[in-house]
Amino acid sequence: MHETIQPVPLEKAYRLLNHGPTVLVSAHHEGVDNVMAAAWACALDFSPPKLTVVLDKATKTRELVEGSGRFVIQVPTVKLLQLTHDVGTRSLADSPGKLARAGVELLHLAGDALPFVAGCSAWLECRLVPEPHNQATYDLFIGEVVAAWADQRVFRDGHWHFESAGREWGSIHHVAGGHFYVIGEPISAQSGEEH
Repeated sequence: MHETIQPVPLEKAYRLLNHGPTVLVSAHHEGVDNVMAAAWACALDFSPPKLTVVLDKATKTRELVEGSGRFVIQVPTVKLLQLTHDVGTRSLADSPGKLARAGVELLHLAGDALPFVAGCSAWLECRLVPEPHNQATYDLFIGEVVAAWADQRVFRDGHWHFESAGREWGSIHHVAGGHFYVIGEPISAQSGEEH
């Protein structure tokens, strides 16, 4: 399975989120792993690459991120739709077996305890950039991307290839109430000199 997962140069890491997918956020601290879904995540900066994600005060994942100073943002695929919905609607505090019930399989791409969700199309390992005011007031967390990987069946040469990878590799985009869209067909605008 890992043979299709390849490192992504950090200068291209922003492209893993630029299309606005729902993401999975995972973290580990003091022997506890958790995964949650987040619809509000975006690229923030190029060099060093940074991203933002909103983590509500009530989530266990936020507690783990604040405790460890590290987290992973990953891009789930159509195959992980139900898993994404399940980890996004259940709390580890209320449902200690949530990851097992949702069928979450964890990988350890970074070579340590940081959990990565198997079956995703991309993974961004992040170091928390502490911004206490933003975190407390807006639930907004900034992560510096320190490593990135993608499944070459859908992301290679610095670009997404959803159109040739098959619908099951499409990213999912949450709207509300368990309703998602799958990324659509590619279209291209002409460059300035062509029109």
